[in-house]
Amino acid sequence: MNLKEYFERIGYKGPFNKPDLETLSSIHRHHIQSIPFENLSMHCGETIIIDLDIIYNKIVRSSRGGWCCENNLLFSWVLKEMGYKFTTLGARVFNWHTKDYGKYETHLINRVVIDGMSYVADVSYGVSGQIWEPLELISGKDQPQLPAVFRLIEDNGIWALEKSGRKPHIPNEKFANSSLLDKSPVRKMYCFTLTPRSVDHFVPTAQYLQTSPESLFIHKSICSLQTPTGFRALIGWTYSEVTFNYQDGVDLFQMSTIPDEEVEKVLKEMFGLVLKRKLVCINQKPFFTL
Repeated sequence: MNLKEYFERIGYKGPFNKPDLETLSSIHRHHIQSIPFENLSMHCGETIIIDLDIIYNKIVRSSRGGWCCENNLLFSWVLKEMGYKFTTLGARVFNWHTKDYGKYETHLINRVVIDGMSYVADVSYGVSGQIWEPLELISGKDQPQLPAVFRLIEDNGIWALEKSGRKPHIPNEKFANSSLLDKSPVRKMYCFTLTPRSVDHFVPTAQYLQTSPESLFIHKSICSLQTPTGFRALIGWTYSEVTFNYQDGVDLFQMSTIPDEEVEKVLKEMFGLVLKRKLVCINQKPFFTL
């Protein structure tokens, strides 16, 4: 495991000898535009293991992506190697079905402290909720980025992240009422405390997400990658190319259905992924949105 190999994977050629905010922001953006947020291992008959060596080999050397526990754990190693002061935190993701935050901390994020200021680094939420740069850990402050206006709100030691998005424009009328579209002006994402979490804290989480009928990941094959102007995603057989703010206050969603025989080609050409095993696409149950 070495930083040079990781930087080659994300296409980063900038300086890395100073652990400052500018460098962190640049690496954060390179990561999300090079490494997909994906759970495809689950739907290829593979087991996702929360082990840094295994994750490094998968993402860096095998050019795969991963879900939050993989991507953000890898990113925590990057932070450590570069000399950043950080702690790993656990977050509970908002569930649109129950209208509440989940019972378990299924999302891993990193808190980074630079010159006395705290930031949230999260390189693996995916789709339109993906932050492109670290967020200041300040309650109530609007933090505009291209995907949305993000906002952290603190209440009695619990921090909640939400985003204010734009209206979606869907040229393909077939998808105008797709359950994958979130048309609400404000979207709750997840909540967390500042209690540090060890890697072991997320081992039962990974098991739960891969086996529980309540897990979203059981019911959907997901692959998402940020682009310079938006993101692309393959959810089941639904492929989306999204352009943020293509008109003032409007995001463009170009959506189509991919036949089984073209899925492998789409993964390779659009996401840079070549799977070792056959992917079984799945898109059951709503409550997951782009």
